Amino acid sequence: MDLLIVTAASLLAGLVDSIVGGGGLILIPALFATYPGAAPATLFGTNKSASVWGTSIATVQYARRVRLRWPVLGPAALAAFVGSFFGAWVVTMIDPAFLRKLLPVILLAVLLYTLTKKDLGRVHAPRHDGRRESLLACGIGLVLGWYDGFFGPGTGSFFIFLFVRVLGYDFLNASASAKVLNVATNVSAIALFAAKGHIWWQVGAVLAVANIAGSLIGTRLALKHGAGFVRWVFIVVVGALILKTGYDAFLK
Repeated sequence: MDLLIVTAASLLAGLVDSIVGGGGLILIPALFATYPGAAPATLFGTNKSASVWGTSIATVQYARRVRLRWPVLGPAALAAFVGSFFGAWVVTMIDPAFLRKLLPVILLAVLLYTLTKKDLGRVHAPRHDGRRESLLACGIGLVLGWYDGFFGPGTGSFFIFLFVRVLGYDFLNASASAKVLNVATNVSAIALFAAKGHIWWQVGAVLAVANIAGSLIGTRLALKHGAGFVRWVFIVVVGALILKTGYDAFLK
């Protein structure tokens, strides 16, 4: 029964994550609720070992339909990989609980900004060229990569928001680009968690299958309905993240 519960959570997480990120909002709490006695690092590692497959499938699906800017995303993915590795290393030594009260505040600012800027992310108009775009993307990758390895909730949504706000992408292209960096952060964190013995591989394998199925559904929905659809899912998911992280930080 425990495995069935987290498998269903992984399916839903894959669907949501493939569109706007935020799958950790679903799967990580499910893992903590189902396995309360496990070490946090083990549950984070098991989550990564499943979500990386759904994210990878989503990346392939997006790449077939969306023109990804590989000269920018390649270096940014490498920066995200490095950042995630060090973030995962830190979380094996200290508790990330100090971020719990800060996260809902940051997410609320992101949501309010998105709601007030009605045209934000509706048109794909990259505002930087060449070296500058690559440097900005690498900065985003490094910082959010560290955050993803260390804590994680909302990383995909933060990637999308910054690609829209800083680089000028629309929500669909930002979502597709975010998946490339998410794969890098997941692979890096998995390498560290595996080296430290913090992954339940059997559970992760089952969750991965469900995550892939959810990812295929979510990617098709995003590609079919476009940037406007992704924007509204982004708003809903960030709103849910605010409620969940706010409850965990201030009321639980």
